[in-house]
Amino acid sequence: MVNLLSGTLTQTKIRARAPLRIGLAGGGTDVSPYSEDFGGAILNATIDRYAFAFVEPSTTGEHRFIASDIGSEEVLPADCEAKDAKLKLHAAVCRRIARQFCGGKPIAVTLKTLVDAPPGSGLGSSSALVVAMVEAFRELLDLPLGPYEVARLAYEIERIDLGLAGGKQDQYAAAFGGINFMEFMAGDRVIVNPLRIPRAVRNELESSLVVCFSGVSRSSERIIDQQRKGMIGKSAQTIDNLHQLKVDAIEMKQALLRADIVGMATVLDRSWRAKKGTAQGVSTKEIEQLCETALGAGALAGKVSGAGGGGFVMFIVPPENRLRVIEALNAAGGQAGGVKLTDRGAEAWVSPFRSR
Repeated sequence: MVNLLSGTLTQTKIRARAPLRIGLAGGGTDVSPYSEDFGGAILNATIDRYAFAFVEPSTTGEHRFIASDIGSEEVLPADCEAKDAKLKLHAAVCRRIARQFCGGKPIAVTLKTLVDAPPGSGLGSSSALVVAMVEAFRELLDLPLGPYEVARLAYEIERIDLGLAGGKQDQYAAAFGGINFMEFMAGDRVIVNPLRIPRAVRNELESSLVVCFSGVSRSSERIIDQQRKGMIGKSAQTIDNLHQLKVDAIEMKQALLRADIVGMATVLDRSWRAKKGTAQGVSTKEIEQLCETALGAGALAGKVSGAGGGGFVMFIVPPENRLRVIEALNAAGGQAGGVKLTDRGAEAWVSPFRSR
């Protein structure tokens, strides 16, 4: 831990993790300027896949960044700029923490990360990774940050400091965890409404979900840039489809609270058609084939999780058909399975194990 007055760090290893999420409805309405002009609404749920961050003071006075899942490592000066780093997310987090909480004085650390999903998964993995790193520094420096502040800081690091295209839902989902209805309003105001779901309904929803990796990792920036151009240019097609996505988020929340899984599937199918109308490339031949396969095996509805163009596709399936759908998707070349819903958001702890 750190003494902010003396600036000294003990040789403490901090672990942190933040959950990934599936977007059930409303994705895209959290992107500016739509959220500023009309207000956005999203229903999402975190799952049992995580982004991890491990941080400890460096003994060399330099930053050592390691991304184990993508096999990347680099050593940089502690005062490095994010633009000079291969692992820009790691460098940007360290830079922002130093500037905002340490009077601009860099803190040399070893920062290791890994994510339980491939890059471009559509599960909010990049934002969850930034949230996990911020959470690790919150614990290391004993920073007075709650989940709203952690999410906002992660959002600013990605969208402002690094200029990466995207919305806000991923950071707030990772920071809060659980099944949440989120509202995005003008002035960067965000309200996270945790949904209290009876255990039987939650079990039914969890048992009805199948996710399938399409085999294609994609960058969401191109699709989000297209959506933003449609928003800025007031494209009737883009705006109308985003309006529909917002309505779908509200109606899916209501269906979930009524324990109407079939109703949720109806909304999901309508939402998928609207989402494909927000930008070119949201769907692909591979995604359409996986959807046809799942529906043919008994799924009720499906759509991509995230911006689209690849990554994971999620389906609502009658639980008794779940195994058949998973087997059919895997036979068609996908990587399918169930998921478990999680309640906890980002959390950090001091490693209880001593290094040898």
